[in-house]
Amino acid sequence: MRTSRRSVVDPFIVMDVMAAAARAEAEGRRIIHMEVGQPGVGAPAAATAALAQAMEKGALGYTVALGLPALRARIARLYGEWYDVDLSPDRVVITPGSSGGFLLSFTTLFDTGDRVGIGAPGYPSYRQILRALDLTAVDLPTSAAHRYQPAPGDLEDQDLAGLLVASPANPTGTMLDKPALCALIDAMQGAGAAFISDEIYHGIEYEAKAVTALQISDDVHVINSFSKYFSMTGWRVGWMVVPEDHIRVVERIAQNMFICAPHASQVAALAAMDATEELQANLKVYRENRARMLAGLPEAGFTRIAPPDGAFYVYADVSELTDDSRAFAAEILEQAGVAVTPGLDFDPSRGHTTLRFSYARSTADIDEGLARLKDFMALR
Repeated sequence: MRTSRRSVVDPFIVMDVMAAAARAEAEGRRIIHMEVGQPGVGAPAAATAALAQAMEKGALGYTVALGLPALRARIARLYGEWYDVDLSPDRVVITPGSSGGFLLSFTTLFDTGDRVGIGAPGYPSYRQILRALDLTAVDLPTSAAHRYQPAPGDLEDQDLAGLLVASPANPTGTMLDKPALCALIDAMQGAGAAFISDEIYHGIEYEAKAVTALQISDDVHVINSFSKYFSMTGWRVGWMVVPEDHIRVVERIAQNMFICAPHASQVAALAAMDATEELQANLKVYRENRARMLAGLPEAGFTRIAPPDGAFYVYADVSELTDDSRAFAAEILEQAGVAVTPGLDFDPSRGHTTLRFSYARSTADIDEGLARLKDFMALR
């Protein structure tokens, strides 16, 4: 059977690392997971309780394509609570995870062959989703001087139809402050191009609150998810905020592409939004883990790191240790029993000399992982 040219996308390497770690665990080994950006806890208790109650009341079927009105209204209220932004619930679209949001956004904004800028290093699926939609992903190499975020100078002579940025970012955890984010939005809008803000790590910040693009402009697409701060990775539910004149456009695409996000997940997500005490307890764990990683990784020999402002990752330059990050990650898994992600996922050009470490799991796991890494590096 034939396959399309658009289907030739690269694998998501972190999933391959997860599979290798699972094989090691099946053989009886204890593996410390620093490879995947998945919270070490499940959905808030209120979320599962709300779903159980809803299931007792009756069947869960299709919702309207834009999502449950109550959930859309609660998300709109969140923007007032977190950012002092007055947002109409009409502009909120519930999606099947942030991945569904990217598909809807890219399909709404771009035509075949359009060039879309993404920062490198950056979330690898941006590139692959764009490719699968027959769009051109344009890697914008970022630098430590700009905290591994795109800057207006990176956009010159690129002929971009749009720009996608993430703050806090994956894999670095760095954030854009309001002037930096404003400069990028202004540059795109001045060129008649689209701006997409990936805000799925909002809520997981350590020194300052992340800035939403909606504090700067209504003429943007914002994508978020319940996977990270709300600890609901497997529920596959997220949201996007779009300009008023894009609501019906997105709705028509969503009706045909997804019908709706899972009803059960939407019920749970609504309850999760008010589980503040539990969610803040999770954040306290991430904060402690971050402190231990920033102290422990240099002690183990990983000294060239980007201190994260948010999310739950540390990105390390390991060029002094290897020029093959994939082989190095495999060596760490085999000899130390710690799963880490090679940077090739995030930066095809420079990722052969970088690694990403996730600290989303328990503090006990982080301590054990750091001890193993220190022992491994001492013998290397």
